[in-house]
Amino acid sequence: MDSKGFAWGVVQSAFQFEMGDPLRRHLDTRTDWWYWVRDAYNIKNELVSGHLPEDGINNYGLYEIDHHLAKNLGLNAYQLTIEWSRIFPCPTYHIEVEFERDGYGLIKRVKITKDTLEKLDEVANHEEVEHYRKVLGNLKKMGFQTFVTLNHQTQPIWLHNPIEVRENFKKARAKGWVDERAILEFAKFSAYAAWKFDDLVDYWATFDEPMVTAELGYLAPYVGWPPGILNPAAAKKVIINQLVGHARAYDVIKKFSEKPVGIILNIIPAYPRDPNDPKDVKATENYDLFHNRIFLEGVNEGKIDFEFGENYIKIHHLARNDWVGNNYYTREVIKYIEPRYKELPIINFVGTEGYGYSAEPNSVSKDNNPTSDFGWESFPQGMYDSIMIGASYKKPMFITENGVADSRDVLRPKYIQEHVAKMFEAIEAGADVRGYFHWALTDNYEWAMGFKIRFGLYEVDPISKQRIPRPKSVETYKKIVKEGVE
Repeated sequence: MDSKGFAWGVVQSAFQFEMGDPLRRHLDTRTDWWYWVRDAYNIKNELVSGHLPEDGINNYGLYEIDHHLAKNLGLNAYQLTIEWSRIFPCPTYHIEVEFERDGYGLIKRVKITKDTLEKLDEVANHEEVEHYRKVLGNLKKMGFQTFVTLNHQTQPIWLHNPIEVRENFKKARAKGWVDERAILEFAKFSAYAAWKFDDLVDYWATFDEPMVTAELGYLAPYVGWPPGILNPAAAKKVIINQLVGHARAYDVIKKFSEKPVGIILNIIPAYPRDPNDPKDVKATENYDLFHNRIFLEGVNEGKIDFEFGENYIKIHHLARNDWVGNNYYTREVIKYIEPRYKELPIINFVGTEGYGYSAEPNSVSKDNNPTSDFGWESFPQGMYDSIMIGASYKKPMFITENGVADSRDVLRPKYIQEHVAKMFEAIEAGADVRGYFHWALTDNYEWAMGFKIRFGLYEVDPISKQRIPRPKSVETYKKIVKEGVE
């Protein structure tokens, strides 16, 4: 298939890639994850690896090298995050903004003026502003389209202190997206970013995988994701506040930018463990409604059910979206369980061990598909199905992450070929997919797993920081970009 005009790229987040300077320069000590990964309780209970981001790959200092590696692959697009906590390491609460509510009590408008921006500029870290302008400027000079995400999981510590939240939720002062004030603070940051960087950005994204913040942070305390508590009521608030936060960020970005503004989701196709069991089938439908449709319906159609079922109401000021990013890795195979939470009765589902995200590492799934170092099943058909879920909303789509944890480079070449082929199959079926970004160009800091999990086309020497190609994967991706897939 002809892929002329298609965006081929790689993707990185800030926290996972930037730090690692040998002299300990350019550290970001003002993010919630900085505190989370070195917390004694988390390390003792093996909720985190004990690895530290300051031992990372130093993209902050070596970004020009990484840009050249991407260029040598034949890529024409690059996706990165501007880290909120770098731009505003200290609180911005004192810079007040006017806002209005709708009849449901949701924030429907945030007023950001030139005066607001000038006050924000007084407290911004201009060294970091200049750094990101240099990074983006270098990408533009080299001919890349630039895709910029404003919130890739991390939050400033002044907005979200996960240790405080874990230890005493009620008394915690910085509860992140549980607290509605996060909407206002994110709107300020988003407006400021558009004001400062828009001339160097081609596509804006508000969030990366917002459901992860709620699902892992507030419903799965055993996975090592901040704040690591079980609180379904808080999870509901996080989801609704992020939905509103996206819409208000969209509005203020559009005040200073004509560029497309989207959101990046991890659309996970789900299949019933037993297609003949009505309970498994209904549980699978509920999984799709909860994990996939809350944001797809909310940002594209302005439809929301405050109890997260199908009793939608239309709230027009939530329908704010120009494009959908889709991060696809694997599927879920769902089985029915009795509803766990009175606050979230829709959750009557659980993933089945041996499939999707719940398989044995470096083995095969129960369907005999290979599994990664992470224990994630390779399931290319899910790429097609995932795209078609997103494509039903009739917005341009980009595959904003796709890759496999494979330190030995045995699975990755075939994984890339098969998943890209399924992407083009979806395009031929009518999906408006305009780009593919591989996760990742280099190995990086994989959140709670630290450096154990390696997604890179290039390995990184932990001491010298030298980028070392995984030859089969590098050549595979390079060939696909140049020639397409058969």
